[in-house]
Amino acid sequence: MIKVEELAKKYGDVEALTSVDMEVEEGEIVGVLGANGAGKSTLVQILTGQIDRDSGTVDVLDLDPEKKPVKLRDKLGILPEREDPPSFLTGKEYLHFVADVRDEEIDKDHWEEEFNLEGKMDKLTYNLSKGERQKLMIVQALFHEPDLVFIDEPLVNLDPVIQERAKELFKQRREAGGTVFLCTHVVSLAEEICDRVFFLKDGEITEVIEEPENLTEKFLEEE
Repeated sequence: MIKVEELAKKYGDVEALTSVDMEVEEGEIVGVLGANGAGKSTLVQILTGQIDRDSGTVDVLDLDPEKKPVKLRDKLGILPEREDPPSFLTGKEYLHFVADVRDEEIDKDHWEEEFNLEGKMDKLTYNLSKGERQKLMIVQALFHEPDLVFIDEPLVNLDPVIQERAKELFKQRREAGGTVFLCTHVVSLAEEICDRVFFLKDGEITEVIEEPENLTEKFLEEE
């Protein structure tokens, strides 16, 4: 699904990514774990064709994101970090807009019930809470059942009940044969739902953890 070799990216004199290598297989939830500023968002932006790399090779779904960004994004689900739906649209209008762009059908009633959005969808997203806007962003990433989903800090602003529901939806994507690429700095989230974890520090993959069930214990021991 994803193959990256010697990927590097600089912003001025700052090295955001330095010679990153990774492979992601079909049907797994892969986590990229690292502190704020480790390079996680830059990595996702390169893999999804939002920004260009400086060097290295990248293959996502047999496409080079830099050369075929639009074609690639048609095949993906993407939940960016700290991004809201357009404030001038209602929740209903936003989801219909995304469905139209993707030329897909969306069962609005299903997702309203899934995320407790009944009575909220006719409001401008500007008037929704941060958590309600985050729910809409999760819906837009998952409703078309993509083979590959990029998720960047998905649980921000969500209450504990909805956090659990979102985690179940990510697991369901895996069970259906899809692949989830999760970026987070939350060790417990990676530990709970990931099959493998890449630890990213200062723009480099410093460790690949094949059995993330004991991540919390591992990092407590290292502190």
